[in-house]
Amino acid sequence: MTSQVFYRKWRPQTLAEVVGQEHVTKTLSNALKTGRVAHAYLFCGPRGTGKTSTGRILAKAVNCLNGGQGEPCNACALCQAITEGRAMDVVEIDAASNRGIDEIRELRERVRFAPNMARYKVYIIDEVHMLTEPASNALLKTLEEPPPHVLFVLATTEPHKVLPTILSRCQRFDFRRIPQAAMVSRLMGICDREGIRIEPSSLKLIARSATGSMRDAENLLEQLVAYYGPEIELHQVQALLGITGDARARELARHIVNRDITAGLQTINSVTLDGLDLRQFNRELVEYLRGLLLVKAGAEEAIDLAPEAVAELRSLAERASMDHLSKAVKLFRGVDVDFDGFSPLPLELAFVECALPKGEEAPSLVTPKKEEPVIAPAPAKAKEIEAPVAPPAQGMEQGEKDIEYFRSRWREVVEAVKGMGSRGNLDAYLRSACEPVALEGDTIVLGFYWDWHKEKIEDPKYRHMVEMKVSEVFGAPYKIRCILTERKKKEQGHLIEAALEMGAKIVDGEEE
Repeated sequence: MTSQVFYRKWRPQTLAEVVGQEHVTKTLSNALKTGRVAHAYLFCGPRGTGKTSTGRILAKAVNCLNGGQGEPCNACALCQAITEGRAMDVVEIDAASNRGIDEIRELRERVRFAPNMARYKVYIIDEVHMLTEPASNALLKTLEEPPPHVLFVLATTEPHKVLPTILSRCQRFDFRRIPQAAMVSRLMGICDREGIRIEPSSLKLIARSATGSMRDAENLLEQLVAYYGPEIELHQVQALLGITGDARARELARHIVNRDITAGLQTINSVTLDGLDLRQFNRELVEYLRGLLLVKAGAEEAIDLAPEAVAELRSLAERASMDHLSKAVKLFRGVDVDFDGFSPLPLELAFVECALPKGEEAPSLVTPKKEEPVIAPAPAKAKEIEAPVAPPAQGMEQGEKDIEYFRSRWREVVEAVKGMGSRGNLDAYLRSACEPVALEGDTIVLGFYWDWHKEKIEDPKYRHMVEMKVSEVFGAPYKIRCILTERKKKEQGHLIEAALEMGAKIVDGEEE
């Protein structure tokens, strides 16, 4: 296969071609011109911002046969060998898969040898934060005082995980997310060279979806070319990215401002029925609400929209308070945390909470739920039981109802722990050897029939696993307490139990 993906084919080959990192490239260029190149560099920043590419350009620049101008010539034999990945003196190491101390010891032995052809041996270690602590410590001495012919370039997306002792031995450069304007300019250059016809508005959408990663933007562009060919229209980009064109996002924002719950839920339902990506729809809604908030705060210059779109935002923002808009942005931004993108329920709950008038959240969402189980059965029970016994019986019935709820769903907990434990059989200790027998606040009391089952679950390691799954199944944090209990005699066999579960009734044949 001779073709290359865009991010490899159009990888920058000089410092001047690196997009959006002028604070890094200018410093490195000056260091190359003055001969003040450090022995170790640490490049930090998000993915796709040019860290590894800059490391390769630096390797070419320090070894270029026609160097001295702060840039590689890309014409000499060494520059071409490094570009094509066949230079033996430039070694790229993936720390995620070579993270042990043995690999670092081998590296320490290799750095002693002189370069084969180049002036410097350059080691580019990607994702250096993945090195184990012993491996990082083994690298320290070599990193502090390397041989004069060795240059280290370390790259990481998580610098806070790198040992401080390694950080102090490197010159650190922080790569920033690439601005949208710079990404659009770069993408337009690629389209011109590849013969791709695409509107600037489409490139803006691609750049926005890439969230500052040039590699992601180039991959999205290549996806579009592979699917639609060299002529790409705006609606095709929106379809591939799952963008709804903001129409219903704007519509839902209006319902939030107007506090129209019925119309808002209908809008969410129509988006769901059309099969749109609800996560992407939510992002568009948050972006639109952010625009309303900025307009309300008088910061319109921070919005990259057409004048007519800003005028629409201004008109809608006049009908909403700053508190209401701020609450809406927080609520819908929080939906993204646990949102699976398929169920509309998180979106609906956020909308209802946001659209309800002040003071109505508690009575409309909480009170009806608690009235049914607690208050409704009380009068009926009071009539059946004599007065002195009524209060404890009522409490007992409520407690029994609570524990019966946990018993009815205990199988879900058993299924949830399946595969856990040192041998993957933790569910066996909960399936038929125990059952919930009482509820004490937020603690579920588990009755075990055999002592060794009880001791197994009381082990802190396994107790934590069970408590975690219990909390997941019942939707609230619960603890467990283990006791020994007598096993109830079962008067029916497994077939009768199965029949009862299907709705059958037992008829006592002895009674006439």
